[in-house]
Amino acid sequence: MTLKATLRASTAAALIAMGGAALADGHATHPVTGATLATEQVFTYRVLDEHSSLDPGVVEDVTGSEVVRDLFEGLMNDDADGNLIPGVATGYTVSDDKLTYTFTLRDNAKWSNGDPVTAGDFVYAWRRAASPELASPYAWYMSLMAVEGVDAVIAGEAPLDSLGVSAPDDHTLVVQLSTPLPYFAQMTTHATTFPVPQAVIEEFGDAWTQPDHIVSNGAYVLSEHVPQERSVRVRNDMYWNNDATIIEEVVALVINDENQALTRYLAGELDRTEVPAGQYPRLSEEYPDEALSFPRLCNYYYTFNLREDGPEAFKDVRVRQALALAVDRDVIVDNVLAGGQSAAYTFTPAATADFTVPSVEMAAMTQDERNARAVELLAEAGYGADNPLAFEMLYNTSDAHRSIAVAMSQMWKQTLGVEATLANQEWQTFLEARGNGDFELARGAWCGDYNEASTFLDLLQSGSGYNDAKYDNAEVDELLMGARTAEEPQINYTRVEEIIAAEMPVIPVYHYAGVYMLNDALMNWPVDNVQQNWYSRDLYKVAE
Repeated sequence: MTLKATLRASTAAALIAMGGAALADGHATHPVTGATLATEQVFTYRVLDEHSSLDPGVVEDVTGSEVVRDLFEGLMNDDADGNLIPGVATGYTVSDDKLTYTFTLRDNAKWSNGDPVTAGDFVYAWRRAASPELASPYAWYMSLMAVEGVDAVIAGEAPLDSLGVSAPDDHTLVVQLSTPLPYFAQMTTHATTFPVPQAVIEEFGDAWTQPDHIVSNGAYVLSEHVPQERSVRVRNDMYWNNDATIIEEVVALVINDENQALTRYLAGELDRTEVPAGQYPRLSEEYPDEALSFPRLCNYYYTFNLREDGPEAFKDVRVRQALALAVDRDVIVDNVLAGGQSAAYTFTPAATADFTVPSVEMAAMTQDERNARAVELLAEAGYGADNPLAFEMLYNTSDAHRSIAVAMSQMWKQTLGVEATLANQEWQTFLEARGNGDFELARGAWCGDYNEASTFLDLLQSGSGYNDAKYDNAEVDELLMGARTAEEPQINYTRVEEIIAAEMPVIPVYHYAGVYMLNDALMNWPVDNVQQNWYSRDLYKVAE
């Protein structure tokens, strides 16, 4: 029997679609809530760094993905609670053996140039994302999706047309998996799986995402991009659900300094910005309707360089354990950040769906006990006053990252006599350095690509594209592969977390909270979506 996936669009979305014409006719009330709408529907927000790319097959950062989700639309979307709802696909069926997904595409989806969006556009995009020619930093995500033949395609050992994705007709996309994945459909909300316009890419090459060339199928089109300064997107009249869109223009401003961003927010120049480290308690008292803190599906960690040419000291597990133990996470989350973040002793956040945080020894210890054990371990490894441990810790430029790095280095100095030199780099340079192994200890952070523990733990699989430590553990690899088909994957995930806690290839520091200043005139921010897959088309501004 064929399993029909149940996809539900919210009642609110349906009502907005019916009432969108009212907004177009100039009625200044929201079609669902009846709230009086602001005359100017422009959403302006701050980003820390320039995005990595606007190419769905290449983008690898959170802020870039936010822009891409506005410009492009994949098979499925998230609603405000993180539930799957239709995107370009109106629904899908799954075969009895859970290996074949058949998506039905809506017949009114169009590119911004008026061309229809077809199943062939998805086939091209998926083949391109897996192709050695593109060398996408997210090709490994296609492998995680378990699409039939993907590993051989990525390795250049098989032709692109051997990838298990096909288009029997313009409105049917068939995906063949090599192994069942219960969360496969959820993975299609990620940018890597979005369609891209083949003719435009072939005409303009790497320049196809520039405002003058780009063709997209999402609710917005790119109208302006000034690198390291701003990007602007405006409503796409060709979007199949354009009548339901209220926000007319979205502006992302690159502001590297968190405090400067806050000043500009308070001056009315921004509708959203991150709260600077340590300032949430004050701001939540002064601006209770604007300061927000809520759980996010993200972790913050430092990764050791465990490559052959990496620091010799870090090859000793006792050194790694000592450094991890001596980090007082409560000081970092309560005093340095103070925004609702939680101390992390496991890699996977507690907010992850169907995941139970396992007990690890470090979490049960007091900080005094951790420090004492850290001193013992470092001495056993041969480091002390006569042979001090010294290394460089690398982070991307940010006041918050610097504050955390300073705090950690001081903890290590005070407890262990360690000399940690701080170094910062701008985002793109940092990504390249970390990916190339040009670091000793480097900041890392990960926000879930989908809401399941594997989105985090797969980073420590030996072949992962984001295993910057080059950590290699055969048992971890076997456990993660087994979790894909296990009836109770939590057993595997618990064991992987126990191995990480013992071998410490990374130092988990904290699990994120979304800590924002948000204009109280901006409505419908999805605070209950821990992935924070937000779409500007769902937002609107009310009159002051």
